[in-house]
Amino acid sequence: MPATTTPRSRLAAGLLAFGLSLPVLAGCTFGSENVQCSPSSCTVILEGTDAQVEVLGTTLTFSGTQDGRASLGVAGANVSCAEGESVAAGPLDLECTSVAEDRVELTASLG
Repeated sequence: MPATTTPRSRLAAGLLAFGLSLPVLAGCTFGSENVQCSPSSCTVILEGTDAQVEVLGTTLTFSGTQDGRASLGVAGANVSCAEGESVAAGPLDLECTSVAEDRVELTASLG
């Protein structure tokens, strides 16, 4: 006997599909007021040692700068980047747009 769908089951399936798409649309959780996101990328400003935020489902931490390079932790991996440099780290591609002594501004997108 073929399976039948009811309006209730179609509604439930639609709500489930919509709910699963919300994390993609939301992109970032705001651990900081210094995060702005579109569905596929986030601009992040991290200030101070051990600043942390969740971006596109991945934890991103800032450990400070040395010799003009920002030290970042991304999903357990440690990377560094200078102003204008791009690096791949875990599931993210990062572009450091500004690096200062205790501050980094970057754009994160899914790799």
